[in-house]
Amino acid sequence: MRAMLSRAMRPKSRLGQRLERLSRLVTAWTGSSWAFAIASAVIVVWLVSGPLFHFSDTWQLVINTGTTIVTFLMVFLIQRAQNKDSLAIQLKLNEIVAAIPGASNRLIDIEDMNEADLVRLHEFYCRLAAMAKQEVDLRKSHSIEEAEARHQHKHKHAKPLPPG
Repeated sequence: MRAMLSRAMRPKSRLGQRLERLSRLVTAWTGSSWAFAIASAVIVVWLVSGPLFHFSDTWQLVINTGTTIVTFLMVFLIQRAQNKDSLAIQLKLNEIVAAIPGASNRLIDIEDMNEADLVRLHEFYCRLAAMAKQEVDLRKSHSIEEAEARHQHKHKHAKPLPPG
C-alpha cells in the first residue's frame, strides 16, 4: 500500500507538478481562517437573500449545489493531505525504530501488515503494557521478547512470600 501511495504522490510530469503545487496551495488556503470567514459570509448572504427569492426551490438549489461541489472537491484534498501526512509519519516512525537500539525492527513497515497480524501484535503490546505496570522502575522499557523473558525469569525464581 505504501508503494502505491508513494508512487501516486510522486509527480512525473509538468502537469503533475503543477497539480501538486495547486493542491498544496488550495489545501493550505482552505484550512485558513480566511477560508472559514468567506464560507461563513457566503452562508450569511444566502440566508439574507432568502426573502428576496421567497425561499424558492431555486434559492435552495443554489446553496445545495454549491456545497455539494465544494464537499466533493474537499474530500479529495483531505484524502491527499492525509495520505501525505500518513506517509511522512510512518517514515519518521520507521527512522525512530531503526535508530533505537533494542527496538524491534519487525515494526518497520507495520502499516503493510494484514489486519489479523496487527491484532496479534496489538495483543503482544497489551501484554507488554500489563508487564510494564508490574515493573517497579517506571523508566524501564523493553522489547516484547525482553519483557516476556524477564517476566518468565522473575516468576520462575520468585521466592514465596512469608505468611503474614
